[in-house]
Amino acid sequence: MARYNTEIHTGGGGWQQDTPLILSIASRGQVVPGDGRPATGTTVTWSSDNAGNGSVTFFDDGTKFEGTARFPGEGPVGYRGQIA
Repeated sequence: MARYNTEIHTGGGGWQQDTPLILSIASRGQVVPGDGRPATGTTVTWSSDNAGNGSVTFFDDGTKFEGTARFPGEGPVGYRGQIA
């Protein structure tokens, strides 16, 4: 499991702090090693009624990610994070 401090980027608002993202992928050690950080170049995509949808790609040995997200009731935003 890895915890990331996150930011969203809206049309005119610049980057703003957002809720931390906790990433936990079980039974897939080849994707997420013991430290919980995905390897550089790994893309994680999600979609659900509760969490919205998004797609992020990890870099700098899994310590950072960047991508896009659309949270329930909101428009699409830029989404990035750094390991906490």
